[in-house]
Amino acid sequence: MKKVTIIYGSTSGNTQNVAKMIANKIQYINPKVKDVKEVIFADLQEADVLILGTSTWGYGDLQDDWENFLPELEKSNLEGKTIAIFGLGDSDSYSDTFVNGMAAIYNTIKNMKCTIVGEVSTDDYTFDDSESVIDGNFIGLALNEDGESDKTEERITNWLETIKKYL
Repeated sequence: MKKVTIIYGSTSGNTQNVAKMIANKIQYINPKVKDVKEVIFADLQEADVLILGTSTWGYGDLQDDWENFLPELEKSNLEGKTIAIFGLGDSDSYSDTFVNGMAAIYNTIKNMKCTIVGEVSTDDYTFDDSESVIDGNFIGLALNEDGESDKTEERITNWLETIKKYL
C-alpha cells in the first residue's frame, strides 16, 4: 500500500477541516495528516503520495504557513511522487483571485519530476478569474467554504474518485 500524507496550511481552520474530511474518506489507506508548519523533511520523503492543501487570502495570497514552507518544498526531491492539490477560496468576495493559493504550490512543484493529479473542471463554479486554471480546469480541487460549503462533501467525494487509482 502506498504511503499518503495530507499536508495543509490553515489560518481559520477551514483548510484543516477539509484535510480531515479527505482523510476520513480515505481512512482505509491510513493517511498521515500534517499541518504544514509542523512538516519536516522526512515527511516529504516517506510519502509516495502527497495531498497538499492551502487557502487563499486577500487578493490571491498564499496562506502564511505555506508561504514560509515553499522554500523548503523547493529543496525537496519529489521525483517519482504523486501529488494532488486542493485549495480554498472565496469566489464571492474575491472572484478574480479565486483559489490562487493552489497556483503558488503548483508553480513550485510542476517541474520537479513528480506527477500532479486531480484536476477539476470549472463547470460547476462561479468566479471571474483564477491563476489555478489551466486549459479550462482547476489544477486541483477548488472549494468555497464561505459561499458554497453545501457542495464541499460532494466535491471531495468526486475528486477522490478521480485520484483513487493513485492512492
